[in-house]
Amino acid sequence: MNGLKGIHHVTAITSSAEKNYNFFTYVLGMRLVKKTVNQDDIQTYHLFFADDKGSAGTDMTFFDFPGIPKGVHGTNEISKTSFRVPSDAALDYWVKRFDRLEVKHTGIKEQFGKLTLSFVDFDEQHYQLISDEKNNGVKAGTPWQKGPIPLQYAITGLGPIFVRVANFDYFKEMMEKVLLFKEIDQEGSFHLFEVGEGGNGAQVIAEYNAILPQARQGYGTVHHAAFRVEDRSVLEEWIERMASFGFQTSGFVDRFFFASLYARVAPQILFEFATDGPGFMGDEPYETLGEKLSLPPFLEHKREQIEKLVRPIDTVRSTIDFAKE
Repeated sequence: MNGLKGIHHVTAITSSAEKNYNFFTYVLGMRLVKKTVNQDDIQTYHLFFADDKGSAGTDMTFFDFPGIPKGVHGTNEISKTSFRVPSDAALDYWVKRFDRLEVKHTGIKEQFGKLTLSFVDFDEQHYQLISDEKNNGVKAGTPWQKGPIPLQYAITGLGPIFVRVANFDYFKEMMEKVLLFKEIDQEGSFHLFEVGEGGNGAQVIAEYNAILPQARQGYGTVHHAAFRVEDRSVLEEWIERMASFGFQTSGFVDRFFFASLYARVAPQILFEFATDGPGFMGDEPYETLGEKLSLPPFLEHKREQIEKLVRPIDTVRSTIDFAKE
């Protein structure tokens, strides 16, 4: 069985594609590598923020479903997304930056031997930065070269995904027996799982919590998390594997930028398995990535209709000379 390689992407829900674009571009310094629409709901933007090259394992994506209510954090949810930074010193830089830009944060803390900095955005979506200083495993991505963050401090990809569950025993069994993760550490109610090469880019932190009320999805919450598989042949293996354990799945889904499989692995926990390629560089030049509305070929014939449904968002950055500060 070809195992999972690590984290592929995390997809969340925002109240405003415009505010989301500004926060990720100007505050976090991540590169918008694709401005497209939700392929299952074409009136909804789908924005992809990643590293300089749109590498698998570096992207956080967002839907802005019209009229959706605010989500409620609780148990049985993907509760927090991590972003990797190169060093402990980078976290000191980010504390100062967050203070200056009035981003709410917790200050620097340590968990499982790594320094972290948790923060929230305008929707109270939960994130953390995690230092790669003591990290081994899945290689980090490439920071956005033209972005506003000094390269030695910039975000390089996704770190551990946090999942809060009321039935930990079931979740552990599913992670280990079905998804082939290993639990490698525990701190209180937090359990660290790892897959593949391991390290920050291939970890899930599961929190056992049967006290909080059930989470409710909406803006400010995560929709699903995805794990990397090498290619379509490996994805087909996972389609068969998930079915063999009795999971209801989406079957094969062509997302153009990658191929996918979706499965609800626990109450309210939706995981995706996504291929590393073909990626985001095929339909736009590197220099202007994410500046136009990009549609997969199977939606191109609906471009006129889609452009009337989604409001224009100015995402041109190739003409901006960002000061790194």
